[in-house]
Amino acid sequence: MICALSSAVCIGTASVLQAVAARAAQLGTGSGVDVTLVLRALRQWRYVAGLALFGLSFALQVVALLTIPIYAVEAAQAGSLAVTAVVAAPVLKVRLRGLEWAAVAVVCAGLALLGLSVGAQGGSDGPPALRYALLGVTFAVLLAGAVAGRLPGRARALVLGFGAGTGFGVVSVSVRLIDDVAPSALVANPAVYSLLLAGGTAFLLLTSAFQRGSVTTATAGMVVGETVGPAVVGVVWLGDRTREGLAVWAAVGFAVAVAGALALARFGEATATAEAAPDGAAASSAKPED
Repeated sequence: MICALSSAVCIGTASVLQAVAARAAQLGTGSGVDVTLVLRALRQWRYVAGLALFGLSFALQVVALLTIPIYAVEAAQAGSLAVTAVVAAPVLKVRLRGLEWAAVAVVCAGLALLGLSVGAQGGSDGPPALRYALLGVTFAVLLAGAVAGRLPGRARALVLGFGAGTGFGVVSVSVRLIDDVAPSALVANPAVYSLLLAGGTAFLLLTSAFQRGSVTTATAGMVVGETVGPAVVGVVWLGDRTREGLAVWAAVGFAVAVAGALALARFGEATATAEAAPDGAAASSAKPED
């Protein structure tokens, strides 16, 4: 659980850095899957620093996924929005309202409940078809992202955000399904391909959502996509459980943490327009819709 929470700290801080860099990059093709947008964003040092923190976050997340149930790890990832909000306040001079400070407290309370009630990780590998289902979901997300870039306003932001969250969720489940790291086993395991493809797709969609869509809508979609689905897969197919007699508290903790994260959805991306062009790029070329 310590690794899961440390991962949330890394990803929450990285979100502030990457969002500023993504806003400073010029607009691209209009597609939700825009590789050139990422290449332009890589010219920003903040984006590179954010990528490094994302890498550290992923390493910590893998350790957590191999130790505790998926639902606890994903709730902690959603809780990273509380970290983003706290970091954004002094760095970008974004003022937190009273309700948002309360939401930060709610996230912390939910994660505390979850940490006290989390049980053993399930020992099941799930049905063989689950690995291929993850690949199918990944391709569906990739296709939806390509189409979403042409949708209007909030519909575009919601689909891009949900697609990114679903991609991150596929990564989490895929980690659990890689039980043999021998080269021959890795090549033959569909979960390896779903992990790589879903991770890359999620980053592309998230970068596009940050630049082109409503911050609140996109982040809310991402939180739902990365928490609910993987939690259900972990409990139903992978055997994740809570401590004996504490299932209700775990469910309450999960729901409270996710609800608090949704209340902080606007902090899925840094929201100070004046600071969005640190390297001289025009921030006004990609103003948030909310």
